[in-house]
Parts: sequence; C-alpha cells; structure tokens
Amino acid sequence: MTNSTHFGYQTVAEEEKVHKVAEVFHSVAAKYDVMNDFMSAGLHRLWKTFTIAQAGVRPGFKVLDIAGGTGDLAKAFARQAGSSGEVWLTDINESMLRVGRDRLLNKGLITPTSLCDAEKLPFPDNYFDRVSVAFGLRNMTHKDVALAEMRRVLKPGGKLLVLEFSKVWEPLQKPYDVYSFSVLPWLGKRIAGDAESYRYLAESIRMHPDQETLKKMMQDAGLERVEYFNLTAGVAALHTGIKL
Repeated sequence: MTNSTHFGYQTVAEEEKVHKVAEVFHSVAAKYDVMNDFMSAGLHRLWKTFTIAQAGVRPGFKVLDIAGGTGDLAKAFARQAGSSGEVWLTDINESMLRVGRDRLLNKGLITPTSLCDAEKLPFPDNYFDRVSVAFGLRNMTHKDVALAEMRRVLKPGGKLLVLEFSKVWEPLQKPYDVYSFSVLPWLGKRIAGDAESYRYLAESIRMHPDQETLKKMMQDAGLERVEYFNLTAGVAALHTGIKL
C-alpha cells in the first residue's frame, strides 16, 4: 500500500510529493532570492544573519548546509571556516543547487556541493561540527528521519540549526493569512510568473509543525539542549540542538 502525505493542503502519495516539491523549486529557482526579499520585506536576510551568529562557526570547522538553496548560509560559513575548514552546500533540487554553486563561485568561494536527499545523507557518522537547514525542513516528507540523519552526521558536541517558518503570534494570524493567500500568490505571478508555487509555499508553512512540536521532534531525534528563538513574532523560528 502506498503511504500518503501532505503537499500543502493536498493529500498525495509520498512518491508524488517528492516530484511535486521538485517542480516547485525548479520553477522558482531563478527568482528565489528576489521573491524572498519581496515576501519578507528583506527580513529573511536578518533571520539568516541571526542563524549564522548562533552557529558560531570557527576556522577549521566542518559544516553541512542542507537544502542550502542559493547559498546564503554556506557563503558565510565558508568565509568563517576558512581554508582549513570544509563547508558543504547540498540540496535535493538540481536547479537550486546550481544557482547556489554559481553564486559561491562568483564570490570566489570554492566549496564542495552535493545533490542529495536529507533523509539519506551520504556522509559518515560524527563528521560535522555544524549542520544547518534554512527553510527546507517543511518540504521534507519524513522530517523525523531527516532530523535523525542530521544528528547522525554531527560530531559529539556539534550543533544543529533549523531555521524555518513557524506559527505566528495569535493577534497577527488573520492579517498574516490574508497576506499569505492573497498577496503572496499575486507577487509570485507578477515576479516569478508562478502563482501556484507560492500558494503551495504558503500552505506548506501552515502544515509545518509549530515551535513546541518541532522542539519535541528534535529531542526525539536524540538532540539535547534544544531551544528555539521566535523571529518577527513567530513568522520564523530558529531551533538549535546539540549532539552529546
């Protein structure tokens, strides 16, 4: 029997979700950063800056950036880790990975890249000092499996950082819904020529676990000292956990 899962508000077969998510990001890859700036009024850059600061990457660190997209985190980590470090940019979507790789090269940063599934990471146990995933976890079919994989590849003492859209502060929910389901698809159509992909992105945010649920999922995956930071009234949240 085929297992089902959600794709936004739709219920689909697990195999179908993988292809549907791939289609979304193939469609939006070229305009991804431009749309992020419009969608968040540039706030996504502040959220990523906060995540980078919390990561505390030092020279010589080995860092894995999962669902790294256009390479914002990997770029910062590569500069911090320096020539003695090792920073991997990975993504399951070839179009997104190509954009990220090219942007790193344009900045003079030559780092390894890998097309890979976060649920089946091609790295050895206890390898990385830091693992990050920004705005990618909600698109994964088996989030518990992915979190366990992230913990597996972390060294003891290593830190996982999960930056993701989350549950917004209650008084802001109605205007946030209006923005998400009316303004966002309109922007997607005008800027990226794709309203449906941005409608899915709005739905996927609503289907993602809230702050406390994700915290428990990380604890269940074996991470310790799990905490989260609400950003912009909970529009996004950064969760961190340590492998002991």
